[in-house]
Amino acid sequence: MRVTALGTGDAFSAERYSSCLLVEHGDTRLLVDCPHPIRKILRESTAGRVDVGDVDALVLTHLHGDHASGLEGFAWFCRFALQRRARLLAHPAVAAHVWPQLQGSMAELLHVDDDNRPHHRSRLGADDLFAVEPLSLTTSTRVGSLMVEARMTIHHIPTTALLLRADDGASFGYSADTAFDESLIEWLARADVVVHETNLGAHTPYHKLAALPASLRARMRLLHWPDGFDAGHDGAVPLLHDGDAFDVRPGPRPSGD
Repeated sequence: MRVTALGTGDAFSAERYSSCLLVEHGDTRLLVDCPHPIRKILRESTAGRVDVGDVDALVLTHLHGDHASGLEGFAWFCRFALQRRARLLAHPAVAAHVWPQLQGSMAELLHVDDDNRPHHRSRLGADDLFAVEPLSLTTSTRVGSLMVEARMTIHHIPTTALLLRADDGASFGYSADTAFDESLIEWLARADVVVHETNLGAHTPYHKLAALPASLRARMRLLHWPDGFDAGHDGAVPLLHDGDAFDVRPGPRPSGD
């Protein structure tokens, strides 16, 4: 399994793209969250190797703008350039608000004639643009060679952490946005590699993660950190930067996790 940190910034970053990930295993590619401009983000972080058309599905953790502002562009590109609906995986509590949030800009299309004069308008619904598959909190969802598990986090709006398992046994955990939650840490610790957020306010404070067992911190990486945080970072848990990529391989859990 290969994980690329496409973006590692928070909602206010002036230096980095907003947090999102690309997870690849064999021919399967999952995009985790979708800030704008997603095609540029993909192009820069993968040296042009991956575009929206190469992504099998978008897994959406929640609808805050720094994680979902690229949904409109993603869906329009799928419709007009790829001639297909955007495959979207999200927990029902998240998916229920996708179309209400987007319909103001996506529910109506203007059609023009051969002379580029307005001809008529058509109405669109969520099913015209998205193929939504619900993520369950009790069962896994398969996408190619990856199985996706979800768990709710402690956040302002419905948000899901993710645990991805590959057919070869490799596993990857992602906290998404959350306040510090020991039970979530325990759930994520089953993975071979864990990416966790850290930030101020209703997020996870760094000192809580730096106090975790060394064996777990060795398998952990951080994103969603505020600009300038890296200047005084002590290295107890490594930071991810835009474009960083790493391999996830199956292995035994160290004692003490």
